[in-house]
Amino acid sequence: MKTIEVVAAIIKHDDKILTTRRSYGEFENMWEFPGGKVEAGETQEKALIREIKEELELDIDITNYLTTVDYDYPNFHLTMHCFICTICGGKMHLNAHNDAKWSTLEELDELNWVPADVLVIEKLKSDNNQ
Repeated sequence: MKTIEVVAAIIKHDDKILTTRRSYGEFENMWEFPGGKVEAGETQEKALIREIKEELELDIDITNYLTTVDYDYPNFHLTMHCFICTICGGKMHLNAHNDAKWSTLEELDELNWVPADVLVIEKLKSDNNQ
């Protein structure tokens, strides 16, 4: 089975987290944490900074590593490295999504998530309860 390695940003501001809704593909109109594929020769951090600039036109600071999620979809295996981030520049423009919103940790459960991202939410909640 093919493995795809991606990075995702959990962008925080005050007590809210930025969530984005996909505008294309198999998971169209489902919510996810923004990010994308790691290209050959890129570090995970460089890939995440590039992807957020491409997708949202935002500059981010990566504050810390959160988790790595492994998830088996029917056609591929996903390895997703997730980082806590903050916005340090840019003006948000949705280039790969059809909606974005700031949600509290509790509000995340109200959204229809891409399957692998549900595991990230579980990690965020468990870390928050410690």
